[in-house]
Amino acid sequence: MTFADELARLPFGRLLDLAHGASPARVDRALAAGPLGRTLEDLAALLSPEAGERLEELARASHRLTVARFGRTIRMYAPLYLSNECLSSCAYCGFAKDLPIVRKTLTPEETLAEARHLLRQGFRQILLLTGEHERATGVDFLEERIRLLSREVPQIQIEVQVWGEAEYRRLVAAGCEGVVIYQETYDPGTYARVHLGGRKRNFRWRLLGPERAARAGARRLGIGALFGLHEDWRREAVAVAAHARFLQRRHWRSQVNVSVPRMRPSAAGYRPRTLISDRELAQLVCALRLFLPDAGLVLSTREAPELRDGLVRIGITHMSAGSHTEPGGYEHPDEATEQFEIADTRSPAEVAARLRELGYDPVWEDWAVVTPAAERSLARAG
Repeated sequence: MTFADELARLPFGRLLDLAHGASPARVDRALAAGPLGRTLEDLAALLSPEAGERLEELARASHRLTVARFGRTIRMYAPLYLSNECLSSCAYCGFAKDLPIVRKTLTPEETLAEARHLLRQGFRQILLLTGEHERATGVDFLEERIRLLSREVPQIQIEVQVWGEAEYRRLVAAGCEGVVIYQETYDPGTYARVHLGGRKRNFRWRLLGPERAARAGARRLGIGALFGLHEDWRREAVAVAAHARFLQRRHWRSQVNVSVPRMRPSAAGYRPRTLISDRELAQLVCALRLFLPDAGLVLSTREAPELRDGLVRIGITHMSAGSHTEPGGYEHPDEATEQFEIADTRSPAEVAARLRELGYDPVWEDWAVVTPAAERSLARAG
């Protein structure tokens, strides 16, 4: 059975009744459940307005569980955009095919320059991103870039167009350890409404991408919904949590991370269907942590510094810093159009210093996977 089958069978009616109307007693039961025994019904109760009124209680429980599982550490990563060329038409994306933006694809030399800029800042975990353009940034392009960077970058993940299992095997063999695929929205109707053209229109193909990547040997899987596309953020939260648990159960060799991005302004000018408040975002992080005690929770520079600092203390385990969302943006900012605006403009050093002030250790390298570049870095450290 695939997650597409499981998603079709989820009892959304019952779960959303709980998510919108759980009683105080039902929230008590969800909080009292053990970290490995919480059900989707418990998660729904923790997402409810009643639970939101008890956010401080949720935050304390989430904090304790996060520290028990991950310690006081935050894993640092940086996005590196290789290209903003795209053949898909996504209503919300600043890279959409028909937008009159400045397009750019990095050369090998430019790619190395961007990566070395990030390495000098301390990063050892780099996420490679592209638009969806099978000719400009196809699997041959990605394989070449990964092999090039894996000589110097210990840990490489990708967030690119969705591929088949054979293509993922090639990319893993080249040195890719992780694959990030945001479903964007788990509601097929909403998905069809905002994905107007291109390969990304295929809801099921994208939904099953993490499973193909896991079978191909990807050691890390990243998933998420883009909050603001669907009018009910609680429905999206239930779906992404169910997806994460499915992947943990079926593909246990892979670490599963969940991101919680909210929509940000972009060249597309898309207006969100709903606005999830800062308080609701904090509740979402707590609920996901209590339901998924061993999943990484990822927060990007989409969010403001003060909010990011607060969410670190209740459940976030992975953060980006000093990000640029346009190709070439680290060495030559403003030469291409960004995918979306960022809100936290602090440098990596400033973010790391703030984490230490909060009592957390920024972790730049994670030795769960040893690549050739990681072996060289270990040798230098020894």
